[in-house]
Amino acid sequence: MSEAGNLGPESLETGKAGAYRVLARKYRPSNFSELIGQEPMVRTLTNAFATGRIAQAWMLTGVRGVGKTTTARILARALNYKTATVDQPSVDLSIPGEHCQAIMEGRHVDVIEMDAASHTGIDDIRDIIDRVRYAPVSARYKVYIIDEVHMLSTQAFNGLLKTLEEPPPHVKFIFATTEIRKVPITVLSRCQRFDLRRIDAGALVAHLSAIAAKEGISVDDEALAMIARAAEGSARDSLSILDQAIAHGSGTVSAEAVRAMLGLADRARIIDLFEHVMKGDVAAALAEFRAQYDTGADPAAVLTDLAEFNHLVTRLRFVPAAADDASLSEDERRRGAEFASTLSVRVLSRTWQMLLKGIPEVQSSNRPVSAGEMVLIRLAHAADLPTLDEALKSLEGAATVPNGAPRANGAPASPGNGGAGAVAQPRMPASNGGAQTMRLVEAQPVPAAFVPAPEPVVETPAVPVKSLADIAALADANRDIAFKVLLKRCVRLVRIEPGRIDVSLTADAPKMLLNDLTSKLRAWTGRNWLVSLSKEEGGQTLAEMETTKRENAFSDARSDPTVAAILARFPGAKIIDVRIPDVPEVEGTDADLPVEPAADDDEI
Repeated sequence: MSEAGNLGPESLETGKAGAYRVLARKYRPSNFSELIGQEPMVRTLTNAFATGRIAQAWMLTGVRGVGKTTTARILARALNYKTATVDQPSVDLSIPGEHCQAIMEGRHVDVIEMDAASHTGIDDIRDIIDRVRYAPVSARYKVYIIDEVHMLSTQAFNGLLKTLEEPPPHVKFIFATTEIRKVPITVLSRCQRFDLRRIDAGALVAHLSAIAAKEGISVDDEALAMIARAAEGSARDSLSILDQAIAHGSGTVSAEAVRAMLGLADRARIIDLFEHVMKGDVAAALAEFRAQYDTGADPAAVLTDLAEFNHLVTRLRFVPAAADDASLSEDERRRGAEFASTLSVRVLSRTWQMLLKGIPEVQSSNRPVSAGEMVLIRLAHAADLPTLDEALKSLEGAATVPNGAPRANGAPASPGNGGAGAVAQPRMPASNGGAQTMRLVEAQPVPAAFVPAPEPVVETPAVPVKSLADIAALADANRDIAFKVLLKRCVRLVRIEPGRIDVSLTADAPKMLLNDLTSKLRAWTGRNWLVSLSKEEGGQTLAEMETTKRENAFSDARSDPTVAAILARFPGAKIIDVRIPDVPEVEGTDADLPVEPAADDDEI
């Protein structure tokens, strides 16, 4: 960027001689050719100006730091462009015009900038409406630039509508906002909208490299890539981080300095951590995680980088050209491609979901290191678990192929992954090009003389469940008393059939009770259950059944002539328990429900 020929930053700002200006201000674009990453908008404006189809209002939207306010000033400069030879709106601003410097410095009398965040009311808009009737003092157009326009009140928006729809010919409006959804559609429909895109990481790296060269600063390529990633598409943020890195490194910007300054993890070490997790090596994963934390990396940032690398591996599996991204290191390109050819999409998707759930846990925990280690342990533990289709294929193979029988391809059947190509630990059959599970263990040949004995297949017999009492009995057998208490007190049965149960819950039932019921039924019965919450009221809870049965039993006992005679013979006697021995159980009824002692009845 030439500062002398196109309104360079040195000529655009006044101030104390020798005063330092941050890079984001010093290298602020002054014409359309210096805008990076916004080619579609520049092309549209170029064609509009060339054909004379200039709008009356524009709406610029995008994330912070992509150049909305700068673009608004450049557009105001283009509208009022005037030189000795050119006296019309132009997007070619290579030669400074009569009004250019004042407009870019924000001090031109006919270009009014207003921050809507501090001028939100109808009175501020009335002031604009009163002034638009007057012609510009010296420029061609009177231009109103309203930044963060979404902060205006509803009354202010309504007051602006008529003027915005039919402004005087000498007035133009330029709005900028980061929250386009908060702008009323009635305002949007009166403007030409430009969505300023996030700047590509590769373009940011090239931009930062050029600025570093002009400043005479030595910057590592890896450091530039880290700054571009941290900026998340914002040119202003990238320059602010570069400014900070230059100060941090005393004029030299290294990858280690940027990593320490931002609290980032070493990308190569993130890949090592990813490999340990994929192998299921818990000890190595925890050691690497702790080492990164000791060097200053934030636990949540480590897991975030791990998720980003997982996403990169998944993307490389489908889009190999993604490796050409300038913000990627050589290790990320090479090792990411290796993982992409080894791991299945199912495994990568499962890892992504677990990390998405784990990162907020770490961020909200008062012990983030411990929380991060637990996330890694879950990930490494899942390395042993087959995906659903692999587990089904394994079960089908065990049921249909007898031990020792030849397979379709002529190879002898063997348990697990046995045979000459067996790996050190048993796992599920390969799928998707050999990516069988999350494990990345090198194959180790088994000695020919050793033939492992086939392990017998143990089938879990299905446990019949026909009532809530059966579920309570299962809870009792598995010593889950807490769940049994909740089941008896909070669950009403609507209907039940093999593999499905519809229930309703009492008002005091815990939110996770249905999930607990589903998982416990699956674990206790050996089959999957569909547990649904019904809108029907359902029957009595087990606790209500017990209460009713106890009350009936005590009522029957009091009505018995013999018991009545005993109570009459012994004043003060109470019935404290009713036991009916040798009563046959009736399947599907509440005959197996015990009658518990009463608290305040007659004792006997």
